[in-house]
Amino acid sequence: MVDSSQANKADNLYTLPRNLNKKKVLQQLGLHEIEKANSPNLNVRGAQAMKKRLLVLIMIWLLVPVVGSHAGLVNLGPGSFTPLASQITFSEQPLNTPNPVYNFVALPDLGNVTVNFGGNFVGQTAGGGFPVTLTDHTPTPGVALALDGAAPQTFITGDGANPTSPVLSGTPTFNGPVSVLFSQPVAGVGLDGGYFNAIGATTIEAYDSLGNVLGSIVNSQLAIEFFGLADSTGQNVIAGISFFITGSKPAGFAIDNLTFGAKGAINLVPEPATLLLFGLGLTALAGASRRKIKK
Repeated sequence: MVDSSQANKADNLYTLPRNLNKKKVLQQLGLHEIEKANSPNLNVRGAQAMKKRLLVLIMIWLLVPVVGSHAGLVNLGPGSFTPLASQITFSEQPLNTPNPVYNFVALPDLGNVTVNFGGNFVGQTAGGGFPVTLTDHTPTPGVALALDGAAPQTFITGDGANPTSPVLSGTPTFNGPVSVLFSQPVAGVGLDGGYFNAIGATTIEAYDSLGNVLGSIVNSQLAIEFFGLADSTGQNVIAGISFFITGSKPAGFAIDNLTFGAKGAINLVPEPATLLLFGLGLTALAGASRRKIKK
C-alpha cells in the first residue's frame, strides 16, 4: 500500500530530515568508536561490551526525535486532540456547497487560518475512471502547495451511513478525492473517514508547504475510522492533506469532523499498533546483533 519511493511514511514514527548530516550525528553518538570495537588489540569481552553500547546508542537515536528539526510524522489515535483544537463539522454551511472555505481567527500558536477544500493539489492528477482517484498523488515539488482550480469539486452532502452527517464528499459522490489546504501549516490534523467496507483501500497523505510528502496511512478499520497525523516534534509543518481511494472500495468514502491545531492542541501519543510494530523492529535488531556478537 505504500510507495517505496516515499521515504518518510507515517508508519515510521521518527524519520530523519533530508538535510541532516548523518556522519556528524553518528559521531555525536559515539559510533566513531566502531573502529575501536573492531581493533585487533581489543579482547573479545571488550569488543562485546563496545558493540552492546553501540546498539543501545543506535536505539536511542532511532527513538528520540531530532531536536529543532522536523523528524517525521506520528499516526495519532482517537482522542488525540485537546479542547484547543479547531474543528469543522460541515454543518456550518448549506448542503451542496462546493469547495467550502472556513476562516479561523487568532488560533493558539497559529494565528488566522483559512481552510480550503478541493479535489487535488497542483501537480496531482485525478483520474482512473470510476471511482476517481489520484493517479499521480505527488504535488509539484518545490512550489507553494496550492489547490488545483481545475480539479473535481468537493461538496457538502448528507450521508445516511455516517452518524454525524452532513459530510464532505469528492466528485463523483463518495467516489472522488478530497484535499485540504491550510493557509498556515499546522502541527496535527485528524478527521473521520468512511463508510469503509474494505480495509487498506483508502489513503490519507500529508504534505508540507512546498509539496513534499510527509507521510501517509491507509484505513485499517471498517465502517467509520478516525485518521490522525502529527509532526513528532510538534512543529507546524502540515500544509495540506489528500484523501483518496487506492484499492477496491465499493462503498466509497467521505470525510467529517476535520480537526487541527498547533502543538498545544495535540496529545502526541502514537497509535499502539504503530508503537508495537516499531518495537518489534527494534527487538529484531537487538536479536540480530546478539547473534553476531556470539559468533
